[in-house]
This record gives sequence, structure tokens and C-alpha cells, in this order.
Amino acid sequence: MKTQSILICLFIGFMFWGNAQDNSKISTMDFVQILNENREETLYYFQNNWKILREMAVKRGYIHSFDVLETPFSEDAPFELILITTYENKEQYNAREEHFRELIDEKGKLDLMNDKKPGEFRKTLFNKENVTHWDSL
Repeated sequence: MKTQSILICLFIGFMFWGNAQDNSKISTMDFVQILNENREETLYYFQNNWKILREMAVKRGYIHSFDVLETPFSEDAPFELILITTYENKEQYNAREEHFRELIDEKGKLDLMNDKKPGEFRKTLFNKENVTHWDSL
């Protein structure tokens, strides 16, 4: 009976410890407006630059994950894309600039469609750093 009680306490302790670890993820979010109806250039840019860098970062364990969300433009929310990069913990988050500088240097120059510069086809309206994740509601 005593052994069962100890095992139950250990199990419950590990459950709480595991749940506490879930809350360590941190994300950055960029809210991007497509300029001058340059949708193709914008999508090409993010698929051939932003996405490639994040795929490299996942493989090296620099980030946990990434995602792109698309939403209709509106006057209240004048952006079409939300770019999310998620870090496993504070250590990954704190090393993000160093890690992405390394990846950018390795990848080389930007891959652009129609030789348009990024400022001609997309604008980051605002950026949210250090977005923490909840365990659950």
C-alpha cells in the first residue's frame, strides 16, 4: 500500500511537471500587408526566403515550428498575412538573432520574383515579440 501511494504521488508529480514544461513556448508574430496587389511576389518571397530559413531552423533545433496564416484585408485589420515563429523555450528565443544571422549568411541573397525589392510588395505593419503560450483554458 505504501509503495502504491508513493508511485501515485510520483505519477501526479510528473504530470504536473510535464504540464509546467508545456508553458515554455514563445512565439513572434508579424502582421504583413500586401502592397499594390503584389500577391504573387509576396507569396513567392515568403515561400522562397522566410519559409526556407525556418525549415533550416527547425532542422537545426533553433526553433520549434512556424506557420503562416492568411486573413482577408479589412479597414480594422489592414493586413493579409500573420507569420508565426515559435521557439521551444526562452533559450531558443534569446538566441534567435544569432541563429537567424547564421542561417541568412548560409542561404545567401534573397530570392525575388520580378526583381522587385521586398518594400515594393509587402509591409510589416507590426510585430509582436515574446508571445507566451498558455497550457489550456
